[in-house]
Amino acid sequence: MPDSAMPNIPRLLLALLLSLLVTACSKEPSLLEQVKKEGELRVLTRNAATTYYEGADGSHRGLEYELARGFAEYLGVELKMVVAGNVSEVLTQLAEGHAHLAAAGLTVTEPRQVWARFTTPYQYISQHLVYRIGTPRPRSLDDLDGILEVLTESSHAERLRHLKVEHPSLEWVENDELESEELLTLVWERVIDYTVIDSNELSMNRRFYPELRVAFDLTEPEPLAWAFPRFQDDSLFNVAQEYFAAIAADGRLEQLLERYYGHLGEFDYVGTRTYLRHIQQRLPEFRQLFEYAAKEYDLDWRLLAAMAYQESHWDPDAVSPTGVRGIMMLTRATADYLGVERRTDPTQSIMGGARYLERLLRKLPERIQEPDRTWMAVASYNVGFGHLEDARIITQRRGGDADAWKDVKENLPLLRKRKWYRQTKHGYARGNEAARYVENIRSYYEVLVWYLEQQKPEEPEPNKALEILNPVL
Repeated sequence: MPDSAMPNIPRLLLALLLSLLVTACSKEPSLLEQVKKEGELRVLTRNAATTYYEGADGSHRGLEYELARGFAEYLGVELKMVVAGNVSEVLTQLAEGHAHLAAAGLTVTEPRQVWARFTTPYQYISQHLVYRIGTPRPRSLDDLDGILEVLTESSHAERLRHLKVEHPSLEWVENDELESEELLTLVWERVIDYTVIDSNELSMNRRFYPELRVAFDLTEPEPLAWAFPRFQDDSLFNVAQEYFAAIAADGRLEQLLERYYGHLGEFDYVGTRTYLRHIQQRLPEFRQLFEYAAKEYDLDWRLLAAMAYQESHWDPDAVSPTGVRGIMMLTRATADYLGVERRTDPTQSIMGGARYLERLLRKLPERIQEPDRTWMAVASYNVGFGHLEDARIITQRRGGDADAWKDVKENLPLLRKRKWYRQTKHGYARGNEAARYVENIRSYYEVLVWYLEQQKPEEPEPNKALEILNPVL
């Protein structure tokens, strides 16, 4: 194993000792008092789908960002996210005092606890050894035949060093320039043979690289938590503990986990490959129609496209056994309500579906926030607005939050149970299908966003369908 693979513990400890000396020689207010006086909470993180990233609309997203924003609001201060290049930089910058804490998807490990204090865990993950189809599946570390590459100073590297005692022939390379998701790409592109990745990161990214497979787990479930330098006083750390206890008690933590992971479910290799092929082969014909309709009704065209794929796989001639038709699968009654004369006409169907979704969004109470608002509107597109309202009433009766998609999703299946639908205004409905419908669309949407971001910008070809848009629509 190369020397570069060893963790830079002396440098971290030196930074901690220097900071401790500075702190000891001064009589400053507590760290919590300083943060409130400055009005700013500085949080170290890294760019990744599981931590912090910028959405296509420029907004900040990611589980760690949402948690950090909530903590800043809890303190009554502004949030400043400090983005490090990788895990190694997160650890070093935290030890050197560049931020008050690190919220970067950090696994709690014994070596890290020497210099950092960790909050109550907010999530548990396992470490997967990953390979690509076409490479022989290793059954153990002794079966590895190729390049194994992991992140420098990561919990994965720590685990491999521990396992090397039992597997003396084990060799690996540590990369201090890339992130976990980029190592996944290298495996998918066959540049390297194996990597180690946390289970939550694989769940988030596997849809984009469907040929990746898990060979085996290197660990039992391990906790993820925020890290605070040990040289600091415990004032800010203690309030962070209070914050996590509060959001666990009132359900906010569970709602955030559902927002980012609740729709992933079981991985479907065949369905994912088919979808990616259809993005390439079918979507270009209808893309401008989706974009036009979305602009007309102030919607995200990629959401409309994802809904249309769930409905018809972008087949304008699709017909269901129940008689719904077209690319947006409108019922006859809905088509009449929207003024759509020919449901199998792509232009009329897409414009009608966009208009219908926009009306459903407007019907929801204004207090319902995004993204819950969108997913409830999408659910009502499938099951009907009346049935959605019935599910929200049931949710409230059962002590849930009727304005939170996570809680409503859990109660939608009750619309099939006589005990519950007898108490509703609109009666029986296949609410379980509506819940699954939304989760599928969420996944289709995210894969489409990812796919489009990988493509070079091109001038779209003229679409003749736009030239014959029905003036009535």
